Amino acid sequence: MGTLPTQLPPDLLLSQVHSSPCLPDTEATFGISQLKDLFGEQQKFLDFFFTHLDYTQVHAFTRLCFHAKGSIFFSGVGKSGFVAQKISQTLVSTGTKAAFLNPTDALHGDIGIVGSHDVVVLLSKSGATEELLRLVPCARAKGAYLVGVTCLKGSNLGQVCDMHVYLPLERELCPFDLAPVTSTTIQMLFGDTVAIALMQAKNMTKEQYALNHPAGRIGKRLILKVQDVMRKGHEVPICRENDLMMEQLPELTSKGCGCLIVVDEDYHLLGTFTDGDLRRTLKSYGERIFHLTVGKICNRSPRSICPDAMAVDAMEKMEGPPSPVTFLPVVNGNGIVIGIITLHDLLSTGL
Repeated sequence: MGTLPTQLPPDLLLSQVHSSPCLPDTEATFGISQLKDLFGEQQKFLDFFFTHLDYTQVHAFTRLCFHAKGSIFFSGVGKSGFVAQKISQTLVSTGTKAAFLNPTDALHGDIGIVGSHDVVVLLSKSGATEELLRLVPCARAKGAYLVGVTCLKGSNLGQVCDMHVYLPLERELCPFDLAPVTSTTIQMLFGDTVAIALMQAKNMTKEQYALNHPAGRIGKRLILKVQDVMRKGHEVPICRENDLMMEQLPELTSKGCGCLIVVDEDYHLLGTFTDGDLRRTLKSYGERIFHLTVGKICNRSPRSICPDAMAVDAMEKMEGPPSPVTFLPVVNGNGIVIGIITLHDLLSTGL
């Protein structure tokens, strides 16, 4: 008795999905035009937010965060809690001391992290979130400055905090005006925009930003230097110009760099010789290659780079004219070879 296939062919599977009686024909009831209408509505609600936002309040909040001597804690419940986490992470990555404070955990010990120089920002659409209202007297007892950020004027939370920021909300995109999809969007817009305002006010440089993102591509491109990536010591395929080519074949192949770096007795760079040069030399000289010295057939005008150069600059130099290369000798200010950097090494760092 045969067994049933564990997976249907893609074309058969697709035809069964379209013909399934359990799935409605969504194209007939909900098409592109309906989606465009929804996005248009969301845009209208966001326009309402931008039109009615009180920038005086936003400016006061931004100045408060800029001059804060301690940390800025963001707190919220549910979807607003996730937004509070995102805003705090954006602030940290752009140079402002911030953290997320879980309101429930805060009431059970985590409030101990809050001090008199800190700011506690409470995000709530309605301003009536019970957990946040319970947190207010506890944070105030610690001496923190309290900010309520709500979508309702005259909310309970706004009245009991030291500062209130009103985020104008016409209504939620949800047809029942219940699911928090527009309110959370404007919360995120508010928090992330303030984060960038603080970033600019502090004159944060790309290098400072990169220090906060060392594992990311932008961080590596702005932080890694040639000396951090280069091979050195016995890893460098070194030879002298009077060495016979055939005697240096083990050095050419064993170091995995695809080249030889030709130096004088004091390790000054004289030239380079690649495995590509070897193939061309064999084609031109044949058996006479056994009698050739490396100095006779090496490239006497090689590109090189200094150890303090950025790794990304080394990559650009390899890819530049007159033709791409896969390595660069690394030389100090006196022209002495101290290492080698290869394209493979650069790519392996994630640049």
